[in-house]
Amino acid sequence: MAIVKPFRALRPLPEQAAAVASVPYDVVTTKEAAVLAGDNPLSFLRVSRSEIEMPTGTDIYSDEVYGRAASNFDRLISSAPLIIEDEPSFYLYRLRMGAREQTGLVACCSIDEYDNDIIRKHERTRRDKEDDRTRHMLALRAQTGPILLTYRPSPTVVDDTQSYIDAMVEAANGRAIPERKPEFNELMRTITPAPPLFDFIAADDITHTIWRVPAQMNEALIEAFNQVPSFYIADGHHRAKSASRARASLRATNQQHNGDEEYNFFQCVLFPADQLQILPYNRAVKDLNLNTAKEFLSEVGREFEISEHDDPRPKKRGDISMYLDGRWYGLEVKSDVTRRLRIIERLDVSVLQDLLLTPILGIQDPRTDKRIDFIGGIRGTRELEMLVDEGKAAVAFSLHPVTVDELMAISDAGEIMPPKSTWFEPKLRDGLLSHLI
Repeated sequence: MAIVKPFRALRPLPEQAAAVASVPYDVVTTKEAAVLAGDNPLSFLRVSRSEIEMPTGTDIYSDEVYGRAASNFDRLISSAPLIIEDEPSFYLYRLRMGAREQTGLVACCSIDEYDNDIIRKHERTRRDKEDDRTRHMLALRAQTGPILLTYRPSPTVVDDTQSYIDAMVEAANGRAIPERKPEFNELMRTITPAPPLFDFIAADDITHTIWRVPAQMNEALIEAFNQVPSFYIADGHHRAKSASRARASLRATNQQHNGDEEYNFFQCVLFPADQLQILPYNRAVKDLNLNTAKEFLSEVGREFEISEHDDPRPKKRGDISMYLDGRWYGLEVKSDVTRRLRIIERLDVSVLQDLLLTPILGIQDPRTDKRIDFIGGIRGTRELEMLVDEGKAAVAFSLHPVTVDELMAISDAGEIMPPKSTWFEPKLRDGLLSHLI
């Protein structure tokens, strides 16, 4: 059983939502954040990346940066303004990118369940990044960006779905709730016909729509998720770990701690697994580890069948595309990696790491090696070509994306994916619904 809990969100007024909302803090550099914030005084990047207002060269982990974040947060609360809901609520958050649409539940989840692996992970976190967001949460006493969670949706168990939905509409109007426990998608369809709280198109053409769920439906949503055995972190491992560390810090100073305090929960958006889309997380390496291009290709040919003039985007799992000296190559591993017993070893990101990046290019730890860069699939393969053509990288690799089923299977097995294995798109926005702790 997994717990979901409504919360009193701190949020902008509907007419200010588009101006306040910002991309997640960790998908942009300081320079990119400054450009996106521009001259918009309400941009939440002034809170999540407050170093953009500091002198060039400021240590982004300095006390002054966290102090500026807190003061900017206070100023935004008064000037936007941001208001706090009068009672705990759930929300629905719909993202639309082109023809693709996904709708999830905004809620708070239990940090105890995170610590006890009922909320499952697939990625290791870095201490410096944990430190950063922990200090940020403690400075603001708020979680300002949601963690993206997923779960296996329950199969539909009745044929009279429409009559059940009609009954749920009756329930929303204060009448008796049907005896059968609803599934989230059924509940969602009773809420989304109503006018939304927020509805805007961001600069990247992603449509963000948020509904506040009527209070009389809270218990039905809690019951629906009580049927879910586990949640899975899709994106936001550092936010989750930082929330756990912030909770430990606040609990240690609270002699009246009872487990119900808001700091015992973190904000998340829960999407059914069948709605999520994972894009590839590609790689670029700055040099060939003292090899010439000819020597490098020879070394690669020991483990891979190499084809020239191949497609920049691998068409299937097991294929890797490589850009070198202005040309795309296709790589297909010679050894039968599908016979490996551990699912983690069969991932294309693992094959690339184990058979090429480590033994040939000398990338021992991709989390810390400065010679490797990671490029989210939303930027396209043209970005890889530019890096190599402009001399910023010597070689680049385009990968087939990991599936959500693979992510959940790896999490269930207690395995850890190689770093930067998944890129979820579209991205949720920071600043729309903050959770005060």
